[in-house]
This record gives sequence, structure tokens and C-alpha cells, in this order.
Amino acid sequence: MSQPRHGFRAGLDSVLLGAAVGAGRTSLLDLGCGVGTAALVALVHTPLMQAILADQNPEMLALAARNIADNGLSERARTLAVDVSAKGSERRTAGLAENAFDAVIANPPFFTDGAGTLAGDAGRAGSRHMDGAALDRWVKTAAGCAASGGEIIFIYPATSLTPLLGAFAQRFGAITVLPLTPRPGEAASRVLVRAIKGSRAPLTLLASRSLHDAEGRGFHADFDAIFRGSARLDW
Repeated sequence: MSQPRHGFRAGLDSVLLGAAVGAGRTSLLDLGCGVGTAALVALVHTPLMQAILADQNPEMLALAARNIADNGLSERARTLAVDVSAKGSERRTAGLAENAFDAVIANPPFFTDGAGTLAGDAGRAGSRHMDGAALDRWVKTAAGCAASGGEIIFIYPATSLTPLLGAFAQRFGAITVLPLTPRPGEAASRVLVRAIKGSRAPLTLLASRSLHDAEGRGFHADFDAIFRGSARLDW
């Protein structure tokens, strides 16, 4: 997997996001794709899937295109230069179709204005820094691009769940929240949030799952299988 020497680097969140896509989904949009990790994970798990990897950062898109080619996925995936938070008319002009994808995923920037520490590298800062209004625009874009009945999945820090959940609740139903904890008994550090476009089903809050066992540095067996690429996330 090609990644930038400096700045934001894909990690476990991206793998979890890709593995969280439901079985049987055939068209995927990865918003703010970075180097493409999440989309590539989803593509490997679902052989019939086609994917668009969207980002506005030329360096990231070049690396994503290289990763698509290096993994033999050029016939099933392509990159698209577009500002995820732009107006609908601007996104359409860039070539991003509406109501077209049965799965839309995102690992958005997460530091709110005035919170956290901005990284010195511009690419890393742009990948991590966003206020609540910008987050809402990402969710709005996901809603516009998802087909009826499509699933929308975001991974986000648990401490910033409130604005994400609010943005989802305005637009989707069947919202499912999966809290992920570092170890059993600890507070959730991140959440996966999934919703279905057009659904009116109520919210479901799942029991938390721990990435690591109580002792040692290894991952819990379920997550170890996901990170090794031999299993998808069943939730």
C-alpha cells in the first residue's frame, strides 16, 4: 500500500471502514478516500463491486490510483477529483453522480475548530480538521450520492458522535451505532455509524466491542482476522 512520506497515513480505522460494508453491495463511493485503503478492503471482500474513490487532494489521489493498479483493481475502481463538501452542482460538474451508489463510506476529518492540535503538514491538517458545519456537508453529500436503500457508513471518534449522529438523523433511518473500545471495560474511542437511505426504522445502539483482549498487545481474534484481511466486520 503506497502512502505519503509525511502527513496523514491510513490506519486501522480505514480497514475497519472497508470491512464494515455489507455483503452484496455492488457500487461503492469512498468520500475523502485518501490513499484508498477503505475502498480497496471493501473491493477485495466483494468481487462484484465497482468503486469510485473521491478526494480533492492530488497527492492522495495519485497514491490511490497507484494502489488500485498495484492491487489489480483497475477494471473495478477509479479515482475522482472532487471537493466532498462542495455544492451539488459543483460535484455533478466534477463527475460525481447522485442517487447512484448502494454503499457510501467516509472516514472524515475529526478535529473541530478550536479543539485538538492542527498538524504542521497541510495535508495532514486537511485530513483531520473540520467543524460541525463541514461534517454536515459531508453527510449531505453522502445522502445525495446514495441510492434509495443504500447504506451510508462513517467511522468517527466517539467523543464527536453528537454532531455526526445529528447529521445522520436529519437524513436517514435505520441508524446503527457500534462503539469500539480499546479494551474490555474501557470507554469507546471510536464509533461506526451506519444508516439506510429512505428507511424509517429506529436507531439501534449495539453493544461495544473491544479491539484488544484484556491483556497483551494483540488484537481480539475477531479484529485480528479483519486486519489480516480474512474476515469482514459482521454487525
